[in-house]
Amino acid sequence: MINIKENAELSVLNHSCAHLLAQAVKHLYPEAKFWVGPVIEEGFYYDIDLGDVTLTEEDLPAIEHEMKKLAKDNKRIIREEISKSEALAKFKDDPYKVDLISRMDDDNTIISCYTQGDFTDLCRGPHVESTKLLKNFKLLKVSGAYWKGDKNNHMLQRIYGICFPTVEELEAHLHELEEQKARDHRRLGKDLGIFMTSDLVGKGLPMYLPNGYIIWEELENYIKEKEKRLGYKHVLTPPLGSIELYKTSGHWEHYQENMFPKMEVDGEEFVLRPMNCPHHMMIYGNEIHSYRDLPIRIGEIARDCRYEASGALKGIERARTFCQNDAHLFVTPEQIKSEFENVVNLILEVYRELNIKDYSFELSLRDPEDKVKYYPDDEMWNNAENTLRKVLDEIGITYTEKIGEAAFYGPKLDVQVKPAVGNPYTLSTCQLDFCLPMRFNLNYIASDGTKKTPVVLHRAILGSIDRFIAYYLEETKGLLPLWLSPIAVNVIPVNNNYHLSYATDLFNKLKELNVRVKLDDREEKLGYKMREAVMQKIPYTVIIGNKETESNTISYRKCGTEDTINMKEEDFINQIITEIKTRKI
Repeated sequence: MINIKENAELSVLNHSCAHLLAQAVKHLYPEAKFWVGPVIEEGFYYDIDLGDVTLTEEDLPAIEHEMKKLAKDNKRIIREEISKSEALAKFKDDPYKVDLISRMDDDNTIISCYTQGDFTDLCRGPHVESTKLLKNFKLLKVSGAYWKGDKNNHMLQRIYGICFPTVEELEAHLHELEEQKARDHRRLGKDLGIFMTSDLVGKGLPMYLPNGYIIWEELENYIKEKEKRLGYKHVLTPPLGSIELYKTSGHWEHYQENMFPKMEVDGEEFVLRPMNCPHHMMIYGNEIHSYRDLPIRIGEIARDCRYEASGALKGIERARTFCQNDAHLFVTPEQIKSEFENVVNLILEVYRELNIKDYSFELSLRDPEDKVKYYPDDEMWNNAENTLRKVLDEIGITYTEKIGEAAFYGPKLDVQVKPAVGNPYTLSTCQLDFCLPMRFNLNYIASDGTKKTPVVLHRAILGSIDRFIAYYLEETKGLLPLWLSPIAVNVIPVNNNYHLSYATDLFNKLKELNVRVKLDDREEKLGYKMREAVMQKIPYTVIIGNKETESNTISYRKCGTEDTINMKEEDFINQIITEIKTRKI
């Protein structure tokens, strides 16, 4: 999705179109008064006071019609520079503009405004030359917005829109918006019964419904199976810790703004856990270790809580509580390369098996000028960053470097996935850490009998399982592979009087084999049941009629196709079991 603010031509075009919107609104609602109409990543908006009039989506076509008339008039857009006193006089009837002008400190400030036909607006500019260049637009939605973003102020009405140079670009963008809407995991999550939210429970605190927990559990089992084969030992740690724990780790100093407020119980101060590494450091330090014990790989599907601003919350992609597929590998310096390579290979294996193809690697480094965000030890940072570069180069990973994106305690390799819609974001990560083991006084007995400090690799393959489910729902439009689907097979008897017995027999056989199967024996028409199965994204729908009952066969249709395939019942069952067992995509 294009970022309008980052494109100079589109930014000017969209800001000019915001003025066209305001002019049209003024024609239709002469008493309208205007606050601000900035360009945003998704286009533009204008905040408007319409008095007692409340706009709805149904009002937007009339405003668009007036905008098209104004664009067709081809009025020149003329810039004028005036003094502060002249501006106050010109906009004296609009308290919102007067407020903007009055807050300009210097009375000698030159203020610019733009006029197109019968409409003049206060603006810094620049703008396009004439309104005819603004004909390829679309108003997208209307919502409420507090004046100046302050909930103590009254509510204005915010109209959003988008504008492009050509109709082809506009249509392509609108198509992308429709695609984005169809793939939105929040919509899919609701339609498919995967998760819910409730303001009574709390913003950013999603709850998984039975269908969602099936997906969750399958992913947890999938990744833990792989980790166990690689020698990981799984633990369970509490979702909170003492303030002293996070002071020791350094998170209290460097990460406090992302944590929930501390709470006091029995004279002790606690905080909800924002990450799991301090707990895992304590587990490592619980025993004496020899170099022969390393690497030690501690894994956990761990519940964490972080403060996210309410405006940043987005379903299960960005919430205030989530579970990480987390692990910490305690290694000797000599083991860094092999263990890091093993982590990268695990990431690539998972991506291959789950058909994740559009991704890239980023080496996230500290900003040496930032003396607040990062742990202050230049030698440690230089050693860690150079070590990581060398490892990545030796194992042949192509990456780009990102300054200022490291964790406060060390550099990291981030895997950026490009989702079907929206901007890329980090899914998997592996971080190199010389800092926390020192802060927790961790050690192991080296071959020469001396105590050495281990190096730690922090890694997450699926990242947050919540975010991964959001990502995968949007990638697949909710049509998950058979092994992840809450319902794998839907069995429909055409007529309960004649076909229910055979359909029930198939249902029971599949259920005995732990296949998630549904028997739809409702007294509804076949077409209705099949359309509902498609809406529920059930991978296989089996139809049992006369032919199937008499020949001991089944007929099935895969979701998303129109072909009906007939086969022996036994062959179908084997096909389903194989597809689930091999986690076929």
